[in-house]
Amino acid sequence: MDVPKNPQDTAWYSPGTPLGAIGSAVIDGHSGWKGGVPAVFDNLKNIKKGDEINIVDTKGNKTIFIVREIKIYKSNSDDTNIFTSKDGKAHLNLITCTGSWDEIIKSHTERLVVFSDKKI
Repeated sequence: MDVPKNPQDTAWYSPGTPLGAIGSAVIDGHSGWKGGVPAVFDNLKNIKKGDEINIVDTKGNKTIFIVREIKIYKSNSDDTNIFTSKDGKAHLNLITCTGSWDEIIKSHTERLVVFSDKKI
């Protein structure tokens, strides 16, 4: 999965599931951009279990997801479960950086992942 180039952009895991289809669609975005520049997922840390995520596509179609779980992964941990699902339902998983900045690896030490299920 590529990292978005700009703080307001997102990246979609293109080999994965299309948004709203059965499986896990995965979207990545920045938070805490350098110099205090606003980033697309700055407020993702405030989301709670049960919250709604409303996605509107380019044609104006709205899909609603309900937050099921929030997890933090170490940047070097096995997080392959973010990209797959085998329960026959549609999911949206959002990923952003969290933790402290590691100057050596030029990345944050952790990833915040929000797991959500399509509202039926």
